[in-house]
Amino acid sequence: MSWRHHPARRHALSLSAFRLEDARGRPAGVAALYIDDTDQLRARRQLDLAHAVAERVGGSLDVVRTAQDLADTLVPAFGDLAAVDLADAVFDGDEPAERLGGGDPHLRNAALAPATAGWPPGIQRGNLVPSLSDHPLLRRFQHGETVVYDRDDYIALIGGPRSAEQFLPHDVQVVMVAPLHARGLTLGAIVVWRTGPFEPFTADEVDLMRQIASRGALAIDNARRYTREHRAAMALQQRLLPPATTDTPAAETAGVYLPTNRGGGTSGDWYDAIPLPALRLALVAGDVIGRGIPASATMGRLRAAIQTLADLELEPDELLTRLADLVQRLAAEAPPGDHDVMGATCLYAVYDPVTRRCAMASAGYPPPVLVRPDGSAEAVGLLPGPPLAVCGMPYETTTIHLEPGSVLVLYTDGLVQQATHDVCDGLQRLTDALATSCRPDRALEETGRTLLHDLVDEAPRDDATLLLARTRAVPAEDTAHWQIPADPAAVSDARGWATRQLTAWGLDDLLLPTELIVSELVTNAIRYGRPPAELRLIRHHVLVCEVTDSNTAQPRLRRARTTDEGGRGLFLVAQLAERWGCRHGQNHKTIWSEQPIAHVH
Repeated sequence: MSWRHHPARRHALSLSAFRLEDARGRPAGVAALYIDDTDQLRARRQLDLAHAVAERVGGSLDVVRTAQDLADTLVPAFGDLAAVDLADAVFDGDEPAERLGGGDPHLRNAALAPATAGWPPGIQRGNLVPSLSDHPLLRRFQHGETVVYDRDDYIALIGGPRSAEQFLPHDVQVVMVAPLHARGLTLGAIVVWRTGPFEPFTADEVDLMRQIASRGALAIDNARRYTREHRAAMALQQRLLPPATTDTPAAETAGVYLPTNRGGGTSGDWYDAIPLPALRLALVAGDVIGRGIPASATMGRLRAAIQTLADLELEPDELLTRLADLVQRLAAEAPPGDHDVMGATCLYAVYDPVTRRCAMASAGYPPPVLVRPDGSAEAVGLLPGPPLAVCGMPYETTTIHLEPGSVLVLYTDGLVQQATHDVCDGLQRLTDALATSCRPDRALEETGRTLLHDLVDEAPRDDATLLLARTRAVPAEDTAHWQIPADPAAVSDARGWATRQLTAWGLDDLLLPTELIVSELVTNAIRYGRPPAELRLIRHHVLVCEVTDSNTAQPRLRRARTTDEGGRGLFLVAQLAERWGCRHGQNHKTIWSEQPIAHVH
């Protein structure tokens, strides 16, 4: 049938012309050969479209971006208008439920092409797809078939003429709907409309759409599964991190965490603020090798280990040494292919608000930045040791003095190692920004979020983490020291000195238990320790009693038998105090106890 009877159908003709000559070689006419290449042209266009889908769709791990790439590829090569609708669950990375028959399909529009078209009010990005009638063609679609609706069938499907005003684009004549079906799940649908003087969809085009929908569904499902894993890793990471802010006698702290949006999920960055006895505070920041849920799980194990080791009150260098041993054991337990990717870097610092000193050690971690009360800022001169995956190398403790109101800033390399800056430039940018924005009248959390916003790229390559700690100090009048003579008679003097000090502080209700605690601890220091020895009392929300001597032997709590002459001292201390413990330093140990104060001065 001639194309003139179907002006909407496109035809392609190839023309070949030949000159005709007579016997003498003179031009005698022209012969023209016309060949209908419509089928070949259509086949080439379909092949080009399939190639374009293969090239453009699937390059993103974002569900909505993948859907938009799919819709953009189909217009105008396949239809005048296109939409991609996805199940609500897919946006969150979850698996959609199987649905048959009419009713609410629980689909939401994810992409429209072209975006500038005159779409009806009901078809907008993010809108829900209306309830559908239980149409035979809908059943075929729900069983995985690509179906074609004429205008009347489509109007009946979406609920009649009134719904058509809201959900049918202008001048639509035919609609093709293809299910996005992958791994046994129907993730959504591709809807393509042809308007005006239209060309009907052919059987070949239905087959082509089936192939396009299959490829598109796999791309969307990959993005969905990535979204699910990314959200799971994020949820795990957030649950494993401590509260964003803490308020302790040593410092107020604020932690801010910004995960990367790139493939692979979170990278296991963490921070921590751990209250220690004698009003001290441990500050921790770390970065685990790898990404996703395995990195978050490793981070959780390391964080738990550090909290346990912190309770042992180890020096920073010794704590990192033991943590490195743990990482080596974790690497040995890992599957063979993961041995080389098991590791972490870490910075561990302990601040004492009584002495106002901060001791810190680094395992391959960038140095913290110190912001002084006058607003000046600089990186702390710290000699980093090897990352935690490397054993057999020592760590070095660095001690600095902190004025009250100073801010110590711990950060991961994702904050200073940006695409356009090297680490040194990034550290300088961070230092300059802290000098400008870290003010005494500004909340630490607000400062942290401002720094992340100003210093981190829009699409960061790595997680960025900040821990800011504004230090405090225990006033001198709330501490008292007494040198313990190496004489058993000094026990009575120590009790008398402690009684006078508590009376001066107005802590008469603690006199009796404190006298007994002081008596037992000073007796142990004189009997089993070595001089010099010192008794220290600290008043805050608790009363801290400390006895320090030069014997590094670890005291043991034991239950004395009826006939034993000793062994009851620490047992008595444990009964009288809310908690007690022992910490070791270089060539000395300190036994401490804490008692709650009923009224805070």
